[in-house]
Amino acid sequence: MTENRFYALISRRMPTLVEFYATWCGPCREMQPILEDLERALRTRADVIRIDTDSPENSDLTRQHRIMSVPTFILYREGRALWRHSGMVSFETLSDIIKRYEKVEAL
Repeated sequence: MTENRFYALISRRMPTLVEFYATWCGPCREMQPILEDLERALRTRADVIRIDTDSPENSDLTRQHRIMSVPTFILYREGRALWRHSGMVSFETLSDIIKRYEKVEAL
């Protein structure tokens, strides 16, 4: 993903959940179906994007966002990081976090 595309997505009013992951990471692979379910459930209310930390094209994004372990999740809205978590997270927790921050009026 290009930096311009990344920053355009996270700058929108709609929340964007970013997962920084690696293909070799077992917990990251376990999160894949959870994120797919989340994306279907919140289709028009939030974006879910995945950034492969091992891809050379993503090395600047990985460094800029200080990703030290995978999976790392960051929820953005209007360009601001509102929530961050490293490690596995349940569907319910992710859904609740997104719902909480989509209702915040002005950031």
